Amino acid sequence: MNRSICFVIMPFGKKADASGREIDFDRVYSTIIAPAIEIVGFDAVRADEEMNAGLIHKAMYERLILSEYAIADLTILNANVYYELGIRHAARPQTTVLLSAEASRLPFDVGHLRALPYALDKMGRPMDVEGARAKLVELLDHCKTHDEPDSPLFTLLDGFTAPQVNHEKTDLFRRSVAYSRELKERLLQARGKGVAALDAVRDELKDIGATEAGVVIDLLLSYRAIEAWDRMIDLYRRMDPVLAHSAMPREQFAFALNRAGRGEEAERVLIDLIASRGPSSESYGLLGRVYKDRWQTAKDADDSILARGAIKKAIDAYLMGFEVDWRDAYPGVNALTLMTLNNPADKRIATLAPVVRFAVERKMARGMPDYWDYATLLELAVMAGDFAEALDRLGDALAELCEPWEARTTARNLTLIKEARNRAGEDIAALTAMIESLEKRAGALGSKQ
Repeated sequence: MNRSICFVIMPFGKKADASGREIDFDRVYSTIIAPAIEIVGFDAVRADEEMNAGLIHKAMYERLILSEYAIADLTILNANVYYELGIRHAARPQTTVLLSAEASRLPFDVGHLRALPYALDKMGRPMDVEGARAKLVELLDHCKTHDEPDSPLFTLLDGFTAPQVNHEKTDLFRRSVAYSRELKERLLQARGKGVAALDAVRDELKDIGATEAGVVIDLLLSYRAIEAWDRMIDLYRRMDPVLAHSAMPREQFAFALNRAGRGEEAERVLIDLIASRGPSSESYGLLGRVYKDRWQTAKDADDSILARGAIKKAIDAYLMGFEVDWRDAYPGVNALTLMTLNNPADKRIATLAPVVRFAVERKMARGMPDYWDYATLLELAVMAGDFAEALDRLGDALAELCEPWEARTTARNLTLIKEARNRAGEDIAALTAMIESLEKRAGALGSKQ
């Protein structure tokens, strides 16, 4: 028997509220919302991140209209959340439950609606999760046995009626959700078996443009994990145009183009993306990598004039990325590395280095550190000449490593520093050993895929 679907409308990751406090919405979902949905016997479906970034298409509308139940977290003024709630309220008279963190003020138009409050600590993490979960279970159970309208359209407007939805359509939707989950699990298994296994899943999908966005993005990132750049490029070109136009797939398309040696095309994609969607640390970070690779190529070819211009453009792009979002240390540490290589006397280095360190340390304090956090601290320690700390951070980074290209990226950065120190007559033995460890681990991961 198919279980009822409960669609969750909420922000992703960590987002700041009106006071500037960062709220860990992923933890709210994993500790309160998802367990409550499971307890009442529903299947949870959460909007994919690329949809939250601004993508509106058929799959999202289906979820909002055809899911028997929905939960919306209104804690922050997230435009996508409120837009999706409006669609839900127009399509379903009842079975929509609202949540909001305590002390959050709802906008006037929804201020009269009842939202279940939950508590947060000073770090934006949910407190009393058992109590909040139990209250949410009560509300969902109530929805199962009562059909009181909770949509203001149906409670305030006489004669407003819900669109009729064919039961067969709902059953097809449930099967589609189950099929998407099965595919995602198969992609996870195929990723460890290499290109041929991922190609088999891709070929089974047949029409990529008609496939659910979450599955397509999983496939795209699976190809990235095994460094199948040409496959990523081909898959992007076969996507639904609306999905392909959203920011995250365009960034990954540019990433793959650059890794495939098509840097000029990648540059155009990223410049167009920044012009149309506005600056982001990710877009500028990727653009910085394009210019960094151009500098490396020019340097290897002894084209000093082109190299000089390319490294300046790379530094500027990385700095722009870090200034857009100081919480993202990745473009900051890359700017520092290139500044150190280009001109060790650059006065900006002394100012920027502690800011980058603070950014990554604060990010690590807010949640579970990932590979890039430790890799950033590793590079900062190497640039500062603190090889004892660098060794500690290398071990931490290797323990978090998921994909070979990540280690190769760090090894490449350290190699650039090693070459500069070798030219200056400095001891590079410790740095050489670190690079070898990264390359060895990358090779071991690659052989498993």
